[in-house]
Amino acid sequence: MNAVSLDLLRQRAAVLRTVRRFFAERDYLEVETPVLVPCPGLDVHLDAFEVRAHDGAVAGYLSTSPEYQMKRLLCGGLERIFQVAHSFRSGERGHRHNPEFTMLEWYQVGASYASLMDETEALVRAVAMAHRGGSLRALGEVDATKPFARLTVIKAFELFAGVGRDEVLAMAAHDEERYFRLLVERVEPGLASLARPVFLHDYPAAQASLARRKPDDLACCERFELYVGDIELCNGFGELCDAEEQRARFVADQAARRSLGKPVYPLDEHFLADLERGMPACSGNALGLDRLVALVAGTASIGEVMAFSAERL
Repeated sequence: MNAVSLDLLRQRAAVLRTVRRFFAERDYLEVETPVLVPCPGLDVHLDAFEVRAHDGAVAGYLSTSPEYQMKRLLCGGLERIFQVAHSFRSGERGHRHNPEFTMLEWYQVGASYASLMDETEALVRAVAMAHRGGSLRALGEVDATKPFARLTVIKAFELFAGVGRDEVLAMAAHDEERYFRLLVERVEPGLASLARPVFLHDYPAAQASLARRKPDDLACCERFELYVGDIELCNGFGELCDAEEQRARFVADQAARRSLGKPVYPLDEHFLADLERGMPACSGNALGLDRLVALVAGTASIGEVMAFSAERL
């Protein structure tokens, strides 16, 4: 391992210390949840690694996110929790992806998704101030000291792709290929051109994942992502707490995976049972820690800030 790699690992460790201090100062409890789980998540766009026992039976899956188990802890009475978790996603390789990566995930009971955007902004700014003088490197220098921009998905598509609200909602529900093509080819470059971090929020309800719908606009949901230059850094929700609706979404995701010929993972019945018993209103965020460290280090590849990326094993 050369000296540059060692220097980046020291920088990674320093960022981790800053992150843990940030949450400790806000009275969050650091938790650990299992990596081997009965259901890795049912997102249609994510595939998991299956783990088999010595007799060939499926023993479980490597977690794609600690979300379900962390939410069960909220159901059990915890109110502010965070985790630095190893997560696994099959088929993800590239400058910004690795089959095994580190997720920073946190939840706060009673917090709105707008207040969680505020907290996310404070965290990213604290890291940038502590380790890069207030800026982050993505395409060029991105100033993290000034207020982050906020755009709804509808407004961003209107500004950068010339597409109106009704068309965006219809695409998200019935033509995902075009929706994502415009997002990648027009909207994301437009966000990067703003030269400051920007929250993209209020996604179409068809893209809700585990977010709840907006009470004042049921066509959209309480979901946000933070972009720094051309890097999508996190995915946050005003969390869905309704067990019946959650089960219906899971069943729909299973059907979608089946129709695409993808593996169909089982429902996490323990998670759903805890939801039925009651999860308090809360918001949560999942942030790619490797990507944050890469933004601090000024490198385009997350593999450079990992002790061992998949290519180096």
